[in-house]
Amino acid sequence: MRRTAVRYIVLLVALATLAAPGHAPGHEAKGAQHLSRIGPAAPFTLTTQDDARLSLRDLRGKVVAVTFIYASCVDTCPLLTTKLAGVQTRLGSDFGARVFFLSVTVDPERDTPTVLKGYARAHGTNPAGWAFLTGTPTEIRDVARRYGVYVRKSPGGDVDHTFLTSLIDRDGVLRVQYLGVRFDPDELLADVRSLLMEASGR
Repeated sequence: MRRTAVRYIVLLVALATLAAPGHAPGHEAKGAQHLSRIGPAAPFTLTTQDDARLSLRDLRGKVVAVTFIYASCVDTCPLLTTKLAGVQTRLGSDFGARVFFLSVTVDPERDTPTVLKGYARAHGTNPAGWAFLTGTPTEIRDVARRYGVYVRKSPGGDVDHTFLTSLIDRDGVLRVQYLGVRFDPDELLADVRSLLMEASGR
């Protein structure tokens, strides 16, 4: 029986950025041995918490999880970051060497590299395998759109946005997305390990 948390493939992403002959949206069938291949993950280059430019392509050869947060969020973003930090710990020596996390801010006007560095440190994240990314408002809007993330800033400064965590294989192919912050971290960990085994040819 499948776990309660369901893996979602977002139709908007598939249609807007990943559509290609032979690629169809959907998640893998029950009992499938491998995660479906949705299509090439949308490329991007943003600025890390260390004020360095980092491209998704720079991480080719690693399994990458991409999510969207903002530092002044007081509820769901910290919950998501804490959940991923738990997965980070459970990955052990694979984290950084074979697996990398990217957290993209949806509030670039306030989330400077310095702010994101403080946020990363406060949540116990390992910079060897986890980058917190910002950029110009145009860059951030483009990345959010390409990954199917809705973003709207309220007059009071809060940011309403979709919570999607995207898992990308070592060849830069988007394999699955998790909707919301209440997905099962055991499922994410199992999927990461499945992609690592796939990469090893086992």
